[in-house]
Amino acid sequence: MRLSYQRDRDRIIHSKAFRRLKHKTQVFIAPQGDHYRTRLTHTVEVTQVARSDARALRLNEDLVEAIALGHDLGHTPFGHAGEEAMAEVLPGGFRHNEQSVRVVEYLEKGGGGLNLTYAVKEGILKHSKVRKSVADLGWGFAETLEGQLVKICDSLAYVAHDIDDAVRAGVLRTEQIPSAFLESFGATTSQRINAFVCDLVDYNWRVAEGTAESWQKAVGNGQFLTLSPRFLERFNGLREFMFANVYTNSAAKEDDPKTRFIIQALFEHYCRHPEELPDELRSNPRDEPMERLAADYIAGMSDRYALRMFEELYIPRQWAVMG
Repeated sequence: MRLSYQRDRDRIIHSKAFRRLKHKTQVFIAPQGDHYRTRLTHTVEVTQVARSDARALRLNEDLVEAIALGHDLGHTPFGHAGEEAMAEVLPGGFRHNEQSVRVVEYLEKGGGGLNLTYAVKEGILKHSKVRKSVADLGWGFAETLEGQLVKICDSLAYVAHDIDDAVRAGVLRTEQIPSAFLESFGATTSQRINAFVCDLVDYNWRVAEGTAESWQKAVGNGQFLTLSPRFLERFNGLREFMFANVYTNSAAKEDDPKTRFIIQALFEHYCRHPEELPDELRSNPRDEPMERLAADYIAGMSDRYALRMFEELYIPRQWAVMG
């Protein structure tokens, strides 16, 4: 009854890696407040934005949904700070988009993977972006328009909702956001998403019909979905504002050195004690280095599980027996 991309979507939703996203950091580490985004709610919001665009652009909604739901399955605990820490210690480096593909190809279902289609895996692999611009070729663009769409919508969604979370957390005030961005995109999450979606749909339809600047003139890549030139410039400016004021330099990032220490301490421990890895990793059917297996285990942890394991391994227990 289901087409291939529908099966892919369902396999992702029913995976353990997808469920663990509910306790992984988006921006704020292990948030206690009920209303902060986690990696799971971010994923759902990316999917919603991407599906809205896909329907308006007459693309394959099932393919878009599957890519969007799977794009962050390989994210480490503690968000990008955890990813950077893992990249420093794992030989050959670590990138969450590559790990997401590894999750769906090998790690799920006891090492059997989810058997997803090439288009979904390729879209997951190439959703990652460089800081310079969401339209930069950077780490590459997917072959499908659906994969290209998810790459853009990932940024559209996280910029829109991370402003909301940053204001809620008190690390950003709405008055700090330059007025040009408020005038262009609005002051609320819904206004921002509406502005992003409408520009993306309007511009790419007009390019396809030959009534707007070509993609080549807009972003220099010649063939990929993107935002209109002026809107893209303003959006990249807002995204850079978020990097400067929230993602890399705010109270939300004060504990990043601690989370890096936790990730690297866990990595060193499991490299020394491979017997403590789960059975499906310890069996090592592909004869991979122990460092790779330790990285797989740690990358799959939720924030709270990583904190618990660190506490069990490195924090002495108080002696509670009465004399």
